[in-house]
Parts: sequence; structure tokens; C-alpha cells
Amino acid sequence: MTAAFKEWALICEALGSGRQSLILRKGGIAEGRAGFAFRHEEFFLFPTWFHEQLERTTLPPETPVPQALDEEIEIAYAATVEWTKLVTDLAVVHRLRDLHVWKDAIVEERFHYDESPGLHVAFVRIYRLEPAFRLRMEKKYGGCRSWVELPEPSDCALVSVISDEEHARRKLALEELLR
Repeated sequence: MTAAFKEWALICEALGSGRQSLILRKGGIAEGRAGFAFRHEEFFLFPTWFHEQLERTTLPPETPVPQALDEEIEIAYAATVEWTKLVTDLAVVHRLRDLHVWKDAIVEERFHYDESPGLHVAFVRIYRLEPAFRLRMEKKYGGCRSWVELPEPSDCALVSVISDEEHARRKLALEELLR
């Protein structure tokens, strides 16, 4: 596995703590002509930072915001994709609100971004890397793109952040919401 998905650091932590199992994405300005897609069945989570992350989520105000490292990036989580779907009905997207930590206004903003309303939804299983690995932050990891390629890490174990039973329960709940 060398593909990495760029996501807000707080969302990476929500996924990595087992708080959510969904990724919602519209796509960035550097996605290219084909637009965004979940192009990989498994990938690392590549945390990104900006100051307003906490205010754009439903997380409590006292939630600690992960700190960026000086000139390094720590990769602590990996994901496997169970399924993806482009959801073009905002009412359906709103039914998913208990399964993620984004505020409704942010979800709506992403949904309506560009001429084609909708959001890509991925149901994922998250694994903690033991040990996490660090790499030097390079220019090639920057920019408004969702995917970057990383060097393959040396030995690390993947440990699921939720039980098989909880994962199955979430999958069933999601299927019910999408009907």
C-alpha cells in the first residue's frame, strides 16, 4: 500500500478513534478532468491542517486538535473501502449526519460545490498502524488534491480500531439509512 488520502487531521482522528466509518468527499480543484473518485480500495490517511477544522465539525469545543509536526508527517491510520456511492440527494446525505462529525453547513457546502450536486460517500474500515510511521513533508504532498503516493513503510501491523461486530452493526445501519 502506497496510496494516501488527504483528509483533515480531526477527521483522521475521528476515523482512527472509531468515532466514524464514513468519508464524504466532493473533490478538490486539482482532481483533474475526471473529477474525484475513490480510486483505491486501501490507502493511508494523510492528515492535513488548517485553523478552522474544529469549528466545522460537531465535535465538542474542548476536543484536542492534533498538532502538525515540524517538516514531518505522521501516518497513523490506514483504510480499506467496503463500498462507495455518489449520493446526489441532499436528503439522503442528511440522513447520514449521525455517522460523521461534519456540521450540516459544511456537508451542504461540499454537496453544492460546482455544477453537479452530490457527494462521494465511502464506508471504510480503519486500522491503526503499529507503529505509526513518519516521513519528511515534501512539496509533492501539498496542493489541493485528494491522493498522494507515499513510500512503502517498513514493518508495521494493522490493528482494527473497532470490533467486527461494531463494524457489521454500522454497515447495517448505513444500509438502512440509504434505502
